[in-house]
Amino acid sequence: MSAKPRGIRQTMSDLHIWTGLLVGWILYAMFLTGTVSYFREEISAWMRPELPAVSARAAAPEVAQRMAEALATDHAPTATLWSMHLPTARNPAVSAFWRDGDGFGNGIFDPATGGTLTARATEGGDFFYAFHFNLHYMPAIWGRWIAGLCAMFMLVAIVSGVITHKKIFSDFFTFRWGKGQRSWLDGHAALSVLGLPFHFMVTYSGLITLMVLYMPWGLQSLSSQAERAAVTNEMRFFLPAPPPSGTAAPLTAIAPLVRQAEARWGEGRVGTVQINNPGDATAQVAIAQAQERRISTTPRYLVFDGVSGVLVTAKERSGPAAETQGVFYGLHMGRFADLATRWLYFLVSLAGTAMVGSGLALWVVKRRAKLPDPRRPYFGFRLVERLNIATIAGLPLAMAGMLWANRLLPLHLPGRATWEVHLVFILWGLMLVHAVLRPPKRAWIEQFAATAAALALLPLLNMLTTARGLPASLASGDHLFAGFDLTLLVFALTSAEIARRIARHQPRQPKKRRAAPAIREAA
Repeated sequence: MSAKPRGIRQTMSDLHIWTGLLVGWILYAMFLTGTVSYFREEISAWMRPELPAVSARAAAPEVAQRMAEALATDHAPTATLWSMHLPTARNPAVSAFWRDGDGFGNGIFDPATGGTLTARATEGGDFFYAFHFNLHYMPAIWGRWIAGLCAMFMLVAIVSGVITHKKIFSDFFTFRWGKGQRSWLDGHAALSVLGLPFHFMVTYSGLITLMVLYMPWGLQSLSSQAERAAVTNEMRFFLPAPPPSGTAAPLTAIAPLVRQAEARWGEGRVGTVQINNPGDATAQVAIAQAQERRISTTPRYLVFDGVSGVLVTAKERSGPAAETQGVFYGLHMGRFADLATRWLYFLVSLAGTAMVGSGLALWVVKRRAKLPDPRRPYFGFRLVERLNIATIAGLPLAMAGMLWANRLLPLHLPGRATWEVHLVFILWGLMLVHAVLRPPKRAWIEQFAATAAALALLPLLNMLTTARGLPASLASGDHLFAGFDLTLLVFALTSAEIARRIARHQPRQPKKRRAAPAIREAA
């Protein structure tokens, strides 16, 4: 008698399981670091407590003029390029970089005076943002290829998961507590449905943002570098500088040019001011629109003659292909979002992180009951179980460790920012060693309990090491620091509750099968 052929749902189930498992640990790390990156600016501000708190936003024309004068006289008088990112509602300082010969410089400046602001060296939220698509300790292009491969696997897992679970939407409203594998499956399905459109969008748009890397043939087919630069300029603000003439000429006033840009786009909508060849007869001033309150990331900018101040170019739109890519990129990044929308992004993305984590845990739960001897599982089972613990419970602890390092490392330590990042991976590696050496249940409990303690004590550490602790922040209306510390406490309670539930959990004993009638009669 021939075996019954496997149906589409069984085939999709296997595809869903193995695509999710093979890259699940990298996907979890990408999702978690990408989730916290929606508050990248706030994390960076908390990790630089020396910078002033967010106050009333300074007028862009005056700030741009003041910074141009400060760069010309104090910070970079011989530079051939200045680029200034003006203050925003989330970042009150001016960040600038410049090119001087073959080298580059950068700094953070006070918008009221143009003077340098001194803050501790740190990668801040930029590390989490870069890690979620570049990874670390490898060339960025390798990391992006790995991230892209994982995103493709994620798309396959999403589609195959919907096909496999025919009652996925009805089961979203039917969660069965304390039912072992059934409860894990219900939780995984609920987390999947909760943000299904978002999960699909953020995965697909992540691939679209790097489409030129994954499909470079169209760009490579262009015959000249100028054509390639023109295509790039359709998608990103990229303005190559003309060669300097060697003839000195005074730079035009910057404030009136910024006012012209605000007249077109609205007050407070200027994001970046770039000046090429300042002090030369070929000087250019480019003013780019900010991405706040605008979904697409395609560039809009004005280019002025840097000596006469005459408008030379006005780029107000891009082609359909570039605009489509810009919308996907903007939706992925969420830079357009106000505070409420950013929290919605954060929470739905956090559900996606939990979806990946619960899927990894479900693989272990389903197979534990089928083990011939649960006390002696086979190597592959032990490997997956230990990697789950170190990734799902260990990575949050390692990320919290970076915040501790930010407060405890000496301020003048050489390579201080790099050591903050090194400590993340050192601590993460130790969590893997801990997961291997300890019994699995104890390892889960101990790592989540350690995460809870690390997060709960961070506000106290912040209060002891800075003047912007929680009581002082609440009293002074420093919403960023107060909100950050309160959020840490919420996640500390969440981690503690997870540890408590794991400690109290008692695995259900498998039901004994009733003997068949013929066997009972024979007995």
